[in-house]
Amino acid sequence: MDEIANKNYVVIDDFLSKTEYQLLRSVFIKKLPSFTPAGIGALNENKIVEGIRGDHTLWLDKKRDTELDPIWNIIDETMSIFNRYCFLSLSGYEFHFANYPPGGHYDKHLDQFQKRNNRTISFVLYLNENWQKEDGGELEIFHEDGSSLFVEPIGTRLVMFRSDLVPHAVIKSNKNRYSLTGWFLQTPSPLGQFLG
Repeated sequence: MDEIANKNYVVIDDFLSKTEYQLLRSVFIKKLPSFTPAGIGALNENKIVEGIRGDHTLWLDKKRDTELDPIWNIIDETMSIFNRYCFLSLSGYEFHFANYPPGGHYDKHLDQFQKRNNRTISFVLYLNENWQKEDGGELEIFHEDGSSLFVEPIGTRLVMFRSDLVPHAVIKSNKNRYSLTGWFLQTPSPLGQFLG
C-alpha cells in the first residue's frame, strides 16, 4: 500500500501460492478456446483496432466462474485492504483473462475510458511459465521524467497501479503471454460515471 501511495504502482512476486496459481492457470487454459479479440473503448464505443491492441480476452463473472472461488476470495481481500488503508471506497471490480499471441502488443495508454472514470486500481497477475527475456511481452510503465520500468511477465508476479495516473504499454510478445487482468472500481461497472 505504501508503494502504491508513493509511486502509484507496485510489483509483487509470488503473489499466489503454488496451489492457487495452478488452479488459476488450469482454468485459463481450459477456457482459452473461448477467448475473443479485445477492443478499445467502453460499452457501445468498443472497437477492435489491431494496430493499437493485439490481445484476446475472456471476461469473468464471480457468480458464473465459481471454480475460481479461491481467487475471488483473494481479490475481495485485496479490495478490502485498499479500502482500509488507502481510503479508496472501492465498491466492485471487473476481471478478464488475457492472452497476447505471438506479435501481440498494446500501445501506450491509461486504463481509464474517456467517458467512464470508475477504474481506480489496475491489477495484472501473470500466468506464464518458464518465461525468458527473449520472449518479450514486458509491461512498460512510463515515469514522468521520461524513463520507463520494464516488468517481465513471470508467473505469479502481480503488478498493481493507479488506473488514471500510470501510462503503460505491453511490448510485443514473441509467444503466448497469459494474465489475469482487472480493475478495482469506484462504482459498479454497468453504472460508471459518464463524462462529456
